[in-house]
Amino acid sequence: RLLSLSWLIESFLTANHLVAVQLVCDAVGHWTIRHVPGACRYFISRSVAPAQVTAADILELDLDGKPAAAGEKRTSYRERFIHGEIYRVRPDVMSIVHCHAPSLIPFGITKIPLRPVYHNSSFIGEGVPVFEIREGGGDTDMLVSTPALGRALAKALTNKPAVLMRGHGAVIVGKSVIESVARSVYLEVNARVQAQAMAMGQVSGVTIVVLWRCRRWFMEAMTISNIGNGSSAENIPPTQSQYLGAPIQ
Repeated sequence: RLLSLSWLIESFLTANHLVAVQLVCDAVGHWTIRHVPGACRYFISRSVAPAQVTAADILELDLDGKPAAAGEKRTSYRERFIHGEIYRVRPDVMSIVHCHAPSLIPFGITKIPLRPVYHNSSFIGEGVPVFEIREGGGDTDMLVSTPALGRALAKALTNKPAVLMRGHGAVIVGKSVIESVARSVYLEVNARVQAQAMAMGQVSGVTIVVLWRCRRWFMEAMTISNIGNGSSAENIPPTQSQYLGAPIQ
């Protein structure tokens, strides 16, 4: 289903501003979307902080990270290959967030895995692998700035909802605008809560049955067709209200 262009642009701006307000993305994080599953193009901002993105900053790139429009002179982020290479191998993914949230870093540089510790982060139960850039690129500047490193990252992600990047940050994917943004927000919250709980003592685990039920609820809440009926809006960050009732063409 093709999202209307006006809604897509509005969502693009709101999502970029939201991940900045929620302190998920810093000045060099980035968020992308494609308008139809499996599309070989996607929308990304020119190289500007997410909090400052405007409609005039939006670019369309192909999966090789090249501008779709002939004569385009504006440049996007050096790590745009994260997005293109994941979209290439994950036709189910419609939106991607790359962030450098400090709370996530410890779980990428230690042997302690991220575990779902509350209901909004149930998707973590699917697994959050760690990308070790040295395995694919040796001693680099740790930026995914080439197609080859993008492919290595996409391989590490496999079919999971997120992947941590050792000493760098994380990449979070979703089947919709709301899912990618919500997952990025709740992944960061989970990391903070888990670290705080571990500092206090033994952390109580979540059973498989509870995890499955929470995950089913989360997936339903993040589905565009179910957003806007009032059933799940209370569990979505308030600034996502602009997404409600997204028109479908």
